[in-house]
Amino acid sequence: MAETSITKVNAKSSPKGSMGQKYLAAGVSMAMRLWEDEQPGQEKPASERDYETVGYVIKGRAELHLGPQLVLLEPGDSWVVPRGASHSYRILEPFTAVEATHPPGFVHARDEKDRPPGDSPGGR
Repeated sequence: MAETSITKVNAKSSPKGSMGQKYLAAGVSMAMRLWEDEQPGQEKPASERDYETVGYVIKGRAELHLGPQLVLLEPGDSWVVPRGASHSYRILEPFTAVEATHPPGFVHARDEKDRPPGDSPGGR
């Protein structure tokens, strides 16, 4: 039988991860998170994650470094970081974005595994 439950999560009361992300709605195979008002700083160390990430910029600007590529992220832009791709972020202006991860980043501590400081848009 198909799953028929609806999950609703309000960002005001959602749990926070160790990198500063707010965990939003999550299903069995994907999850959302919110990076809210992340502040500018130095480029974060490159890392690889055990999940695919798609994101959407709500406000602010950031650079996404993916291998030899550099992409400027601005409001209205969306992006994909493939699973296992070496990447880093540099926040240029206070930055708010929503990301979805597949599989969910928080399950089995995927967000925490071998995470160097700063492996996220927010870098906490």
